[in-house]
Amino acid sequence: MADTASQVLLGSGLAVLSQPLMYVKVLVQVGYEPLPPTLGRNIFGRQVYQLPGLFAYAKHIVKVDGRAGLFKGLTPRLCSGAIGTIVHSKVLQVSHVVCAELPGASKKEPVSSLEQVLKETSREMVARSAATLITHPFHVITLRCMVQFIGRETKYSGTLSAFATIYREEGILGFFAGLIPRLLGDILSLWLCNMLAYLINTYALENGVWAFFASMLTYPFVLVSNLMAINNCGLAGGLLPYAPTYSSWLDCWSQLHKEGNMSRGNSLFFRKVPTGKRYVWEERRFR
Repeated sequence: MADTASQVLLGSGLAVLSQPLMYVKVLVQVGYEPLPPTLGRNIFGRQVYQLPGLFAYAKHIVKVDGRAGLFKGLTPRLCSGAIGTIVHSKVLQVSHVVCAELPGASKKEPVSSLEQVLKETSREMVARSAATLITHPFHVITLRCMVQFIGRETKYSGTLSAFATIYREEGILGFFAGLIPRLLGDILSLWLCNMLAYLINTYALENGVWAFFASMLTYPFVLVSNLMAINNCGLAGGLLPYAPTYSSWLDCWSQLHKEGNMSRGNSLFFRKVPTGKRYVWEERRFR
């Protein structure tokens, strides 16, 4: 119990510190570009037109909403993190108890065996999936609170009122918008990371190089999930001209792929102007 409490506190602290980063990232994922490109230099010293990076974008948000504006959506995110940590911990505890009671469970296995890796990864997958399923409504509210910056709306002004709004307008399914690609991305990233670490037998890299590599490969799932969570929800950021009304997450994936936007928002530094597109000041986006 003490370990879970410490994990909740640590997670909450990290969430507060990283909130401005997530806020900017979500707005970039939507395609909102409040500042026009400027002439700068890339890492090779060549002059190129670049989009504002993390700090310039955050400075603009502070100019509009003040420093507190960087923390929109923090309350539901903290709720999501705390509840997710507790659910994850409880599911892992139950899975270990169940596995210990199975026939032959007393047999000792080498920690590095493939069978052990598969078992541990499977338990972690179940625990993560359960936590994601339970906390996804808070994730949806977090994203919508952030995207309100685009249209200057106040539709999702509080966590409890946001629950009532979503239920009234979209029903139960509204709380799980974007859930499938998010789950698929999490599961794929987990298995990819753990199996690569096992195959190379370099477990010291498990949470470093391979985690980064896996997150890069599965980023499109994160992007599609976030876009589906705000799709056609009544906010300017989820409607044209920023986003069409997607019929499903597969439709969203397909359109992003055709536009070459599968990695939009993946990097918040050295952001190049999209090739073949022009910046539209009135809409604060590229088309």
